[in-house]
Amino acid sequence: MRMMNFSERLKSEREKKRWSQAELAEKIHVSRQSVSKWETGKNYPNIEVIIDLSDLFGITIDELLRSDRVLTEKVIQDSKQLAYPKWKLLFDSVFLLGVFLLVSKIIIIGSNYFFGTNILLEGLPNVVVNFAPLVLMVIGGIGSDQLKDKYLE
Repeated sequence: MRMMNFSERLKSEREKKRWSQAELAEKIHVSRQSVSKWETGKNYPNIEVIIDLSDLFGITIDELLRSDRVLTEKVIQDSKQLAYPKWKLLFDSVFLLGVFLLVSKIIIIGSNYFFGTNILLEGLPNVVVNFAPLVLMVIGGIGSDQLKDKYLE
């Protein structure tokens, strides 16, 4: 007998109980669409829902997970904690600040051109005004990318 993957096992266990997708969804407090996506393999539940499903069906988590390599990897990935979450947040914030400054500059230039306003960015050197958004976005992007896959062991 071949092993069922998670989606097949979920559907099989639900049908053994003679529950509709909506009934199962109600029991574990998710939408019927979520159950449908899990049963078709388009998405996977988080670990809390997997625990609820194993309790509900009276089977072990191992029985639900072992046959589905993709789901097993997702659960492992979800359980990992970033090694430097504060630094990652800092770099993400620096990147977003750069985006905000760039969008603001584009709005000011557009306003000056299309509406005849005369908004000037005085008091700052042109180099800062012109390149600061780009520099912030590059630094933030590189820093965030370097830290996104560093997890606690």
